[in-house]
Amino acid sequence: MDIQKEINYILSLAKKEDARKVQLGELLLFSTQTGDAWILDQDDNLAICLMRGKEKQKYKIIDTPTQFGFDWDYKYFIEEDCFITIDKKGVERKIFGYPVNELR
Repeated sequence: MDIQKEINYILSLAKKEDARKVQLGELLLFSTQTGDAWILDQDDNLAICLMRGKEKQKYKIIDTPTQFGFDWDYKYFIEEDCFITIDKKGVERKIFGYPVNELR
């Protein structure tokens, strides 16, 4: 699996405001109509914001020929119609309008 290729794909969709999702085992990448893109570890509720408002965010991914790893920025939760993130400092952010039913 070429994780960087999948990330570039979801980023290109987010730039076009094209809402899609890509499932890669326990990982889920998704883009939104608002130009956001995320990668989620669904087993551990971890998240990285790849793009916000069509602007690429800083993130760290270790990608070698035999494995890859992530420096997860957030824990995430879904409550009703709200996507909630908590950063490493404990700051909570509530985001409405994401396809939470599809992300469950």
